[in-house]
Amino acid sequence: MTVSDLLKDKTIVVTGSASGIGYQTARILTEQGATVLGVDMTKSFDHVEEFYRADLSDKRTIEALVDVLPDGVDGLANVAGLPPTRPADKVIAVNLVGLKYLTECMIAKLADNASIVNVASLAGIGWPQAVEAIKASEALDFDGIPAFIDQWSVGNEGGRSYFFSKEALIAWTMKNRWTWRDRGIRINAVSPGPVDTPIIGDFLETLGARAEEDARVMDRLGTPEDIAPVVAFLLSDMTHWIRGVNIPVDGGMASNIMCEMHGL
Repeated sequence: MTVSDLLKDKTIVVTGSASGIGYQTARILTEQGATVLGVDMTKSFDHVEEFYRADLSDKRTIEALVDVLPDGVDGLANVAGLPPTRPADKVIAVNLVGLKYLTECMIAKLADNASIVNVASLAGIGWPQAVEAIKASEALDFDGIPAFIDQWSVGNEGGRSYFFSKEALIAWTMKNRWTWRDRGIRINAVSPGPVDTPIIGDFLETLGARAEEDARVMDRLGTPEDIAPVVAFLLSDMTHWIRGVNIPVDGGMASNIMCEMHGL
């Protein structure tokens, strides 16, 4: 049995389906026989059976989206995200609060044994140092984002809003490893390193010297084609006992960071 056999006839929602990793994920899933329901702000019907335009920073829009999506969805790929050059409140809203709210609203529409895959980032590797702020964000709603940003200093300086959104996403994924286990619903994350997508310039602009250091030790930038197959794998029926895991897909950068941190 191949991966494609295990994705055939599945219905999978992919956010951010119009470009980058989301686009390639939709393409691979479609090629492997899945029915892809794409969600994005930019209209694109490429590699999707149906397309839904939705602003994932808006609570009512998310509720309206979930209302029109079908029952029995086999997978949810949370790929949509904003780069660190966007306003901090929007970054936190889309990358964290909106993603979590969409996922929680979708649980009732997911089939038993469904798979949820969150696209996090290498930027979230420092989550153990942000546990206090992560715990404070657990009940964060859209209306409380501006106050939270001020209280926990997760604004735009140094791209902190983006880094925090990914730190909190990784922690949320791990924490929910067994939340829906009684229905066989699993949740995992994929953390890309620097990837050559339309928003790579935003990261280089924000990270500056840090980006230059990453480029020095990496063999190349990643591509959406490097990331999407891992997302598809986690959505397949091969992965029912993988739960609450964050898989780095970063050319070895996470391992490099950990080795340097511990003197290996």
